[in-house]
Amino acid sequence: MNSVNPEPAGTPATAKRVLVLQGGGALGSYQAGAYQALCHFDFEPEWVAGISIGAINAAIIAGNAPEKRVPRLKEFWEMVSSPVPWNPIAKSDRGRSLFNETSAALIATFGVPGFFQPRFPPAPLWPQGSSQSLSYYDTAPLRKTLEHLVDFDRINDLKTRLSVGAVNVTTGNFCYFDNVDFKKLGKKIGPEHIMASGALPPGFPSIEIEGEHYWDGGISSNTPLDYVLDEDATDDLLIFQVDLFSARGDLPVTLLEAAEREKDIRFSSRTRMNTDKNKQVHNARRALRDLIGKLPENLQNDPSVDILRKAAKENTVTVVHLIYRSKNYESSSKDYDFSHVGMVEHWGAGTRDVHLSMRHKDWLERPQSDETMVTYDLTGDSPETPTGKQE
Repeated sequence: MNSVNPEPAGTPATAKRVLVLQGGGALGSYQAGAYQALCHFDFEPEWVAGISIGAINAAIIAGNAPEKRVPRLKEFWEMVSSPVPWNPIAKSDRGRSLFNETSAALIATFGVPGFFQPRFPPAPLWPQGSSQSLSYYDTAPLRKTLEHLVDFDRINDLKTRLSVGAVNVTTGNFCYFDNVDFKKLGKKIGPEHIMASGALPPGFPSIEIEGEHYWDGGISSNTPLDYVLDEDATDDLLIFQVDLFSARGDLPVTLLEAAEREKDIRFSSRTRMNTDKNKQVHNARRALRDLIGKLPENLQNDPSVDILRKAAKENTVTVVHLIYRSKNYESSSKDYDFSHVGMVEHWGAGTRDVHLSMRHKDWLERPQSDETMVTYDLTGDSPETPTGKQE
């Protein structure tokens, strides 16, 4: 009789390490700061998956040797952050909110160096159907930036797995550009794949790849967690998921707060939904293993039972969920406020949250529980209250 019992679970510390990066525009420097702090704890991902700004950060990480990753991230975020002078009235929340809105308005007007620039003449003045008439900004500067900061040969040599999500404009289908899959097909990841993942309309133009046009993956799903879980159901995984929008928040009391809350809900990931779905699959597989164990011996080696036995095998998944928490003075413009002040704050918040989360690393050595997917919200709502909560 073939055994149907699963192998003893390993610990999160021995699992394959994956970094999952959500979209969120200017908030993406939070992810860069979080990655810098993770390096302090010797976390080098074997696989990086991202969408939108998360795809750009992911490409810089996967497309550089470990010792160059943080300097390259710093170079990118210094390049794209606008040096808007500090405003003396910004010492209060209201003053800072005014400063942020002014900064975002200037960026919307003049663009971001090394990232995007406004079209001239503006999009409505171009002939209908032309590529220039379909977006307010030109992202050609981003291609040059990616070519400068990312070693695409390293990505295509599979030094680190890279997956970035985008949406096909005409079919509406979500797809991933994955260097492992591309290698099998004889294709290569290039700047256009990263740009496609961040081509959020109507601000940015779609990116044409092999005759198909693609938009920002965040239109369909703003986190690659589902893709990672679907792609690797064999290896034990330790996933650091860095999100830029929180699904939970206070009831709005102003129009600006309502706009921000709507955006947070629209772009936040559904980690709990993924966890619940995984638990349902886990319970079904566990029931299947129990059922196979009750079969008479003459059926244990039946080819159909062998197929079911393989389907019942499970890996263990540990998700460490880091979420950027908005400040009181931030509004719905926070994802396109590329001010240098905001960049530095977000970077620092990412670094701080990881250090808070890793103060008690004993959870890394714990065997997986009976559930095959465990999510830790290790960052509390304030520096004094790290929760270490297991969902």
